[in-house]
Parts: sequence; structure tokens; C-alpha cells
Amino acid sequence: MFFDGAANFKGVDIGSILVSETGQHYPVSAKLRFPCTNNMAEYEACTMGLNLAIDMNIQELLVIGDLDHLVHQVLVEWATKNTKIFPYLYYVQELMKRFTKIEFKHIPRIQNEFGDALATLSSMIQHPDKNIIDPIPVTTHNKPAYCAHVEEKMENMWFHNIKEYLAKGEYLENANHTQKRTL
Repeated sequence: MFFDGAANFKGVDIGSILVSETGQHYPVSAKLRFPCTNNMAEYEACTMGLNLAIDMNIQELLVIGDLDHLVHQVLVEWATKNTKIFPYLYYVQELMKRFTKIEFKHIPRIQNEFGDALATLSSMIQHPDKNIIDPIPVTTHNKPAYCAHVEEKMENMWFHNIKEYLAKGEYLENANHTQKRTL
């Protein structure tokens, strides 16, 4: 699971993405409508992803984030003095008990592109109060869209005679000497 939070002039936005062993991605993103620091946003993103994993009945989870404070605080390697973080820390530790195996790993921000992209996407969209935004499917394309469009009749194309010659090794029936030489 990757997660990231972003607090900026546009508001506070979070994103989490679960990646299965087969490579299937399950993204979630949200805009927070309450005052929140960047560290709080990171914890919100983490808890959103953990709750999604619990809802999906995932038992083993690797949690990856770019905020080293969060990772080390959750692993009880670092203490926190920030009273706003205590409730988040306790909540994450309670959620951790729902998994048979859970690990936390810190990575540099540049490697957290999925979580960052989801948080950024949420910050770019104006969320109306009453509207629900359906999940956005993201696919990859390995070739341009026009490659999927193939015409059955290619007789009028400029390369038709060349293609026929290459395929059959023969000139067209009514080809003259100049046309044969051109091919």
C-alpha cells in the first residue's frame, strides 16, 4: 500500500493505493474539509488505505510512505510530542492489530509517485458538497489509438502495389514496364 497526503493553499488532500501481488491497483483519494497539518494529512492517508485493506479482508500488508516521522512513530522507534498526532498514532496502531502481518517502509518522495499523484489529483478537482465522484479507471496503451483502426479495403492506398508485390513476389497483372521498374 502506498499513501500520501498534501496540505497546500488549495486545501488538504490524501491518496492511498493498494497494489495486489498480481499488480492490480486499487486507488482511493479524498479531500479533507477540516483544518489539518501536512503530518496529519499523511496519517489520514495511511488510515484510509489501512481501512480499505481491512474492508478487502487483506491479512498481510506492506505499507509504504514518504513521511519518515510517521513510519518511525508507528514502529515505536521515534516518540512524538505533537498532541495532534497522538490520536492518529493510536488509531493506526489499533488498525495494525487487524492484520496477521504488517510492515511499514519509508521511501523517498520521488518513489511514492502513486500516492502523490492521487493526493495531487484530489487537490486539482473542486469537490461539490453533494456529488460523489466515481472511481476513475486508468489504463495503459502500448500503441497509438489509430493502430486499432484497420481498414479492410486498402486497394486505394498509395502503398497497395508495393504491399502486394512484397506479399506475393509478383507484379500486378496489368503493370507496365515503368511500374514494374518503380516497384
